Amino acid sequence: MIVLGIESSCDETSVSVVVDGEVKANLISSQLFHNKFGGVIPELSSRAHLQQIIPLIKEAQKKTKFSLSEIDLITATAGPGLIGALLVGLTFGKSLALALNKPFIPVNHIEGHIFSGFLMKEKPQFPFLSVVVSGGHTLLLLVKSEFEIVKLSTTIDDAMGEAFDKVSKMLGFGYPGGPLIQKYALEGDENFIKYPIGKSKNKFDFSFSGLKTSVLRSIQSIEKEKGLTENDKNNIAASFQKAAVNAITKRVKLALSEFNIKSISLVGGVAANQNLRNEIIYLGEKFHKSVIIPDLEYCGDNAAMIAYRGMQYHLNGDKFELNENAYPSLPSETFVL
Repeated sequence: MIVLGIESSCDETSVSVVVDGEVKANLISSQLFHNKFGGVIPELSSRAHLQQIIPLIKEAQKKTKFSLSEIDLITATAGPGLIGALLVGLTFGKSLALALNKPFIPVNHIEGHIFSGFLMKEKPQFPFLSVVVSGGHTLLLLVKSEFEIVKLSTTIDDAMGEAFDKVSKMLGFGYPGGPLIQKYALEGDENFIKYPIGKSKNKFDFSFSGLKTSVLRSIQSIEKEKGLTENDKNNIAASFQKAAVNAITKRVKLALSEFNIKSISLVGGVAANQNLRNEIIYLGEKFHKSVIIPDLEYCGDNAAMIAYRGMQYHLNGDKFELNENAYPSLPSETFVL
């Protein structure tokens, strides 16, 4: 089965060709111009998707040597994400499916991340614990099967990636915050300040708002006392990163102790953080669980994960009418993201 995937939920335009579950092409055009604004500008993002999507489709055809007529299924991200950006990829995918008379499956962006581990040679084993960490979401999910996903927790305020972006801005590092915090933290002392790990009523839920506020107060205190040096910034970045990673691993340990799972899968943009990757791998070894973490190109937004998830729905017999607005519904006993 040849599947064409399209992803345009935020600031990456991506087109992928997946054949029988194997990635043959995964092209990503990142909108780096947003960096100077300190965040994504939705209108500019939509315009950039419009400019990039057709060239990427042509490049994917050239790379894989497949004609559009040979495509068996077309998939595209349907949400969540920036509405204008989503509409570009979703409308293009629907239009292409109509023109070619091919089946079309819209895909939930987070479901794409959840199953991105299946793009690796070693795949998660059901039931597995999915740790989803991105700019907009922080989730712990018990994935019992392809279509049975139980939510264990979410964040009650900021997502982990959002906290990285905001702390990076406080320290004057810039945007996006994830790679910059990691870069400067390498030069810092992670024990410089012991930042708190947020608590919530649900023992599995995350909270990063208090951590972000604590960082701000420590910056203000040091500035008032003696002025903030580059070394101080590095130390704060390292201390913040340690606390943020500990917030994840603390909940993962609880879940591993309470639920019978076979694998851990760390996914989403923040899964690119090396400290977090190392800690999850350590927990896997400690609890004797296999750990699946996608390659870096599949951690961020990409069309390969969308194509793979769409293929699962298609093989399950799901059909989608082009005049429908929502993505396919999951079985009633399953948590719908």
